[in-house]
Amino acid sequence: MTICFFFLWYFVGGDKMKKTYFLVFLCVFFFFLLFSFSGKKKISNFDFQEERGIFISYIELSKYLKGKSVSDGRKAIREMISNVDTLGFTSILLQVRTFSDAIYPSKIFPWSATVSSEEGVSPGYDILDTFLQYAKKKDMEVYAWINPYRIRGDTDTSDISTLNPAYSYLNTRVVEISDGVFYNPAREESRKLIVSGVEEIVKNYDVDGVLFDDYFYPSTTIDLEEYAEYQKNHPSVSVDEFRLNQVNELVRMVYDVCHQYNVSFGISPDGNIENNYQKHFADVRLWGSEKGYVDFLMPQIYYGFYNESKAFLSVLEEWENISKKVDLLPVLAFYKVGMVDNFAKSGSLEWVENDDIIMREVLLTRNLKRYQGFSLFRYDYLFDKNLQTATTMAEIKNMKKILK
Repeated sequence: MTICFFFLWYFVGGDKMKKTYFLVFLCVFFFFLLFSFSGKKKISNFDFQEERGIFISYIELSKYLKGKSVSDGRKAIREMISNVDTLGFTSILLQVRTFSDAIYPSKIFPWSATVSSEEGVSPGYDILDTFLQYAKKKDMEVYAWINPYRIRGDTDTSDISTLNPAYSYLNTRVVEISDGVFYNPAREESRKLIVSGVEEIVKNYDVDGVLFDDYFYPSTTIDLEEYAEYQKNHPSVSVDEFRLNQVNELVRMVYDVCHQYNVSFGISPDGNIENNYQKHFADVRLWGSEKGYVDFLMPQIYYGFYNESKAFLSVLEEWENISKKVDLLPVLAFYKVGMVDNFAKSGSLEWVENDDIIMREVLLTRNLKRYQGFSLFRYDYLFDKNLQTATTMAEIKNMKKILK
């Protein structure tokens, strides 16, 4: 209305003074528009949808689904989703592949024995799809959590079915049996298998993202033959660099296939940054600072404030410093609530003597520049009544104060 008035004044009134006032007004007006719409405004942590996730592992899946009828299994899944939603959380990190297997009908991996009578036997329904159906009704997100290299947690291979791709590799360099059974990260066969498994999920299911956990290199012997062969043409490359490169190649490939289907990809690495380089050969500094590897990092910052070796705040700052181009969603250790933490040394009793640690840690994570949310490990420690203590309930009560 004001602009129309000035246009009328300009063209009808017509004297020089009025024209001058009008031009001044016009300049001010366009400057106002320029500053109003150039760039995004900096928003506070509560101006966006905070991701709040809870991990549901194969332990929970086995506990609540294994041996159950289809109707009882679906009921258990619905209850898990309802519990997470009622607590005020927005997503679940669902372990869809733990031991070179699947909780959905796959053309690559056999049905998981964690949800069925034995590996390769269908439980009678699609567990991943059921989770997705119930989660979407609650407007919750589902991330497909994968352990890429692990085939077994022990050295017993007798129950690996012929349907498992690992079966045909048992006596080859693709698989190693040592403190467990694992795919060799330095083999192309392993990478292709893992990537094809990811593609099967993102192509056929409406998941909101794919997540790898922190288990990458399973041993320091698994790839020695491959490294010796590689070193013939690359004598200056150390074995550590070689291993970092093998994992980086897989991560790049998974990132690319996820983005082909417009699905985000992230990794939940060890909270101790040095462990990632000395034990897992996970190049978290590279992943956090360059595009093309991951969209988000979910570091497992499983420490209290008084941990003598790794205090929560200092570790949080370390992750902020290396995460320049990806989103950060720290994972917090709800499983430690009410427990003695011997690794914390002088701070071992912190989780016993306090009932607001998770609340305070969430408040601190919200100050991260790349913050998008947080997650808790894991479901049972929040909802299994047999694991709940007075400290657990007090911790939940305090945490709910800030989940509004």
